[in-house]
Amino acid sequence: MQEFLNWTVDTIREDRLISPWLEEKKYEWVPLVSKSIVNIFERSCSVLIITDSERDWFLKYILTNLNSSKQNRPFLPFYNFKSFYKDLDDLKTEDDISFIKDMLNISFPNGYCFWYIGKSNDVRATLPKFSKNSFLWIFDEEIQDAFNLKTSDEALDMKLLQMFRLYDKTLSAALFAEINVEH
Repeated sequence: MQEFLNWTVDTIREDRLISPWLEEKKYEWVPLVSKSIVNIFERSCSVLIITDSERDWFLKYILTNLNSSKQNRPFLPFYNFKSFYKDLDDLKTEDDISFIKDMLNISFPNGYCFWYIGKSNDVRATLPKFSKNSFLWIFDEEIQDAFNLKTSDEALDMKLLQMFRLYDKTLSAALFAEINVEH
C-alpha cells in the first residue's frame, strides 16, 4: 500500500493526460481528496454533486464516467443533487435549507456530503459551502478547505477534466486498497 501523497505525485507524472500544474497544487489537493475518500469509504456517505449552471456539462461528464461499466469496479454512491431537489436555483431562506437537510437526513441515514464545482457566489453553492464535509472546487474566491480555481483561466475546463481524472483514479486506488488515505 502506497502513501497517498507519493501515489498522487507518481500518478500525475505517469499519466500523460494530467498536466504538471496539478503536481504544483499537491499540498492543496491531497488533504481535500483524502477527506472526500474517507467520507465515502469509511463513513459510508453518499455524495451529492452540485455545479453552477456553467458547469452543468461537467456534472453530466462526471456522472457518465464515474460509474461507467468500463471502470471495472463497483458502482459508487454519487448522485446529481438536482434529482432530489429541482429548485436549487430558488433557494432563499434558512427554512428552505433546513427542509432540504431534513429530507436528506431521512434519505441518507448513513450520511451525505456535497461535492460542489463552481463559482463561490452562485446560489447553488449555498448548501455545500455551509455543510460539513463538503468537497469544494470553488471559483473566483479563496476559501479555506477548498480547491480554488479562477474562471478567468483559459485552461479551466481542461483542468477540471484533469482533476476529475485524478480523482477518479484515486477512488479506484482507495477502493482496491492500493493507497492509504487516512485523514
